[in-house]
Amino acid sequence: MLEPLLYPKTVAVIGASRTPGKVGHDILANLIDCGFKGQIVPVNPNADCILGLPCCAELRNHKGGVDLSVISVPVPMVRAAVESSIYAGAKAIAIITAGFREVTPEGAELEREIARLCAARKVRLLGPNCAGLINTHHLMNASIIPNLPPAGGISVISQSGAVCTAIMDWAARRHLGLAKVVGIGNKADLTEIDFLEAFAADEQTKVILGYLESISSGDEFVKVAETVTSAKPVVILKAGTTQAGMRASASHTGSVAGSEVAYGAAFKRSGVIRADNFEKLLDAATALATQPLPKGDRVAIISNAFGPGIMAADAVEQSGMQLAALAQGGSTALRGKIPVLERAGTPINVLGDADLELYGAAIEAAQEDDSVDAVIVILTPQVMTQPAETARTIAHSIRGNKPVLAAFIGGEEIMPSLDEMLDRNLPDFPSPERAVTALRALCEYAAWRRRPPRVVTRFPVHRRRVERIIARHLRTGRIYIGDVKAKEILHAYGFTVPEGHMALTADEAVEVANRIGYPVAMKIVSPNIIHKSDAGGLKLRLSNPEDVRDACDLMLLRIRQRMPEAQVEGVYVERMCSPGREVIIGMNRDPQFGPMLMFGLGGIFVEVMKDVSFHLAPIAAEEAMQMLSETRSYALLTGTRGRTGVDLSAIANSLQRISQLVTDFSQIAELDISPLIVREVGTEPVVADARIILSGVGLNHE
Repeated sequence: MLEPLLYPKTVAVIGASRTPGKVGHDILANLIDCGFKGQIVPVNPNADCILGLPCCAELRNHKGGVDLSVISVPVPMVRAAVESSIYAGAKAIAIITAGFREVTPEGAELEREIARLCAARKVRLLGPNCAGLINTHHLMNASIIPNLPPAGGISVISQSGAVCTAIMDWAARRHLGLAKVVGIGNKADLTEIDFLEAFAADEQTKVILGYLESISSGDEFVKVAETVTSAKPVVILKAGTTQAGMRASASHTGSVAGSEVAYGAAFKRSGVIRADNFEKLLDAATALATQPLPKGDRVAIISNAFGPGIMAADAVEQSGMQLAALAQGGSTALRGKIPVLERAGTPINVLGDADLELYGAAIEAAQEDDSVDAVIVILTPQVMTQPAETARTIAHSIRGNKPVLAAFIGGEEIMPSLDEMLDRNLPDFPSPERAVTALRALCEYAAWRRRPPRVVTRFPVHRRRVERIIARHLRTGRIYIGDVKAKEILHAYGFTVPEGHMALTADEAVEVANRIGYPVAMKIVSPNIIHKSDAGGLKLRLSNPEDVRDACDLMLLRIRQRMPEAQVEGVYVERMCSPGREVIIGMNRDPQFGPMLMFGLGGIFVEVMKDVSFHLAPIAAEEAMQMLSETRSYALLTGTRGRTGVDLSAIANSLQRISQLVTDFSQIAELDISPLIVREVGTEPVVADARIILSGVGLNHE
């Protein structure tokens, strides 16, 4: 329970100061100025009274109880202040002081010591290096942020005090109220996960905003966030992901997976709305805090100019939403009032000299129409335009059953309209594109709330066979599993693999080829050679015994010349796969969030275009199909320009089997099927090449 932190009856300020501008003075002044109804205890050994309140020399000498102790003293004095707070019976401590693990190793150790002290006494710790906290419904501002914002339904979790201040300033400008604002700082104890849970249970909180630079526990975050977003929207701006987590890898998946991708997959899995930047964070919050959720993604656009209407239409289509086609009855009603009504599925143009009645009629028609889920109203200042009056008309026309967003474009001419919209809870955006992006957040969250229960299929597999292969590799210190053994593992989990066998000599290779049938592929088998084609260890479409014999002799000769130190176990001869579409399925185990599945088309689509989708395992069938449709090259799978489509369900099935494999075996760090050959509906995908990398700290690749 975080009640002593969020709803304290007594707040002590250790480090309270008589000097304006000092942190201890500002925190005390904020508590007083916000009208806090509980007891405030300033702690300063060198003062008898500060801001009209009697001081306590040491908190341990305070006679009454303490719920929350806010500490703002120099770093060397923090530990003593914590001990004094615990002795006085404080149930929660917020350390504003900076200079801990974010600065020096010694600071990191002191931070750990303080966290251990608090944990031993079951005292919850906020910070250190935090901005403090605000609870508007409790009239409490125990932070370094001036002014108590109006009470409302948005709660904020931030690792940055400056971001807290910026959000509060934005909310004031937008006439939006806040419920809780918490600066979590270094997260020595309390993290974003604790506050997600607290705000989920908080009756005043309707929307949760977050600015995070790190997530403390990936698995736990996903589980908690998924529960929270089932009831309340969560919008998070995750900073610091451009280079972190990127690394060289032996697999295609590892080469395109990184911290940025992992966070995106985690947010998608848990229903968190991800904001790419600060602007989108605030725009999404504005829409979610003021508008009802749409039933679908069909958008009606009402504009008094063709250009902005087209801009909005482009943005709607690019975002994946649909431009609404008004039903015939609504179109007929509008034709009687609007001079120019374009064909169905285009913006409703009320023309530049549109009067208030036309805007009102268009909005009424859009809200009545069952083929419309949301409305965007655009206005540009023209000769006959009445921005303020139009804003008032729009606001009065809103029924509250569908989201209505406005984009009044301009400068001084439209300023009078802004206050009209803000006063009536009508969100306004400075461009059509920003209005569409905010609406997209509403649609995404609404779709998340409508999602069916996740059902993860468990396939019958030969798990013991995989256990033996992995155990044998790890016993001998090998973490790279080449194509031959990787295919054995995949076959045990239901994948179709080409028939093939090992050969030690050219004669044996010919014997294998004759037995399995031509054409065949030949691959070098060596624990030291990962990328076979680069080393000359791969030959395809060998169609007769002479080709097989020559290829084997030449391959073994070249490998000995180019890589004399390589341990060569022989060659693997296997039946060539029938032609089909090449796709890649992979997995990279993220240290924060666990197994992350990847899907993409083969060749340049992955290697050059990076056209891939990711999802955290385990996945359900619907999520597997979603992975396919998220790629830009999806149309190539469904069939285009006379080409037959491939079996999408078979690919989705393969993704689910990989999901089960990597969930069953945490030792698998990376996996690549490159390529998986897929063909028309009713045919089984075939694994053409595969590799697996096991986790093994201190071990060398085979």
